[in-house]
Amino acid sequence: MSREVPFWQRPLESLNPAEWEALCDGCARCCLQKLEDEETAEVYYTHVVCRYLDPATSRCGCYSERSEKVPECVVVTPELAATADWLPGTCAYRLRANNQPLPGWHPLLRGDQTDMKRADIMIGEIAISEEHVHPDELEDHIIDWID
Repeated sequence: MSREVPFWQRPLESLNPAEWEALCDGCARCCLQKLEDEETAEVYYTHVVCRYLDPATSRCGCYSERSEKVPECVVVTPELAATADWLPGTCAYRLRANNQPLPGWHPLLRGDQTDMKRADIMIGEIAISEEHVHPDELEDHIIDWID
């Protein structure tokens, strides 16, 4: 008797749009503004997020319109997931692009975000909206706890 492989274990290129979206755990770490050192190309995370992030859910409040409202918002694709070093190490897209399993707390494995919250993966409630930070002050908001 053969068992069907869960969609999150299949190659990213084989996922349909709904499966692709479900792979996202909703941590919002990719929504953190980042700074890149021009000399070393090292990326630094800040705890400043897009104005549209809903802190209660760690989800984008205008997800379907994000590219229009925030032109610099990056849409993660399978190709990008395989090459974007700025995606956090916990990102399901990045993990699966590198043939690694989902973390044990991932909602697809657990059924909800309870374990994810316990693991302090979601950043919505600890982030600061870009509306409250001047762009010249982003360096003051660099954090070192994102992998």
